[in-house]
Amino acid sequence: MLKIKKSEYVLSAVKPDQYPEANVPEIALAGRSNVGKSSLINTLINRRSLARTSSQPGKTQTINFYKINDAWYFVDLPGYGFARVSHDAREEWGRMINTYLEQRTVLKEIWQLVDLRHPPSEQDQQMMQWLNYKNYPCIVVATKADKISKNQRSKNVKVIKETLGVTEEEIVIFSAQTGEGKEKLLQRIEQLL
Repeated sequence: MLKIKKSEYVLSAVKPDQYPEANVPEIALAGRSNVGKSSLINTLINRRSLARTSSQPGKTQTINFYKINDAWYFVDLPGYGFARVSHDAREEWGRMINTYLEQRTVLKEIWQLVDLRHPPSEQDQQMMQWLNYKNYPCIVVATKADKISKNQRSKNVKVIKETLGVTEEEIVIFSAQTGEGKEKLLQRIEQLL
């Protein structure tokens, strides 16, 4: 199984001329503010706070690049759907995400994170429709699995499948607290690389 020996924050970018050189594969993380993108990165790389987590949603306002094993990048995209941010700021983040996804030739896959406790939001649905329309390879990572009962979990997975139009194989259930789903995601990265 993939072993992560080295991880580093490289840079934050808002436009393409600030991106690192496109010479290694990238996996991009998309999702609502506060869905757990930073926690997922930290769990997979076994570091407590390489990717900064915040109890205050809407903190990630740039595209953050984390180089892993000197071989590939995790790319943390700005969270969408945060209400306490101006309409202009949300539109700017949308353009930023769109530009990144359309211009990155080394992008291997997009992981769309959704909170397993709640049905996918309108923005989650729009994101998935857009990813499908653009034909991007993607999976859904359902986060915060430790905060929901096993009984409720299967009902919620069904709702995610129906709402986002994905199969059970395209959903990985994940918990940063318990590590559930970590091995599955590491295997997936290994296959992508």
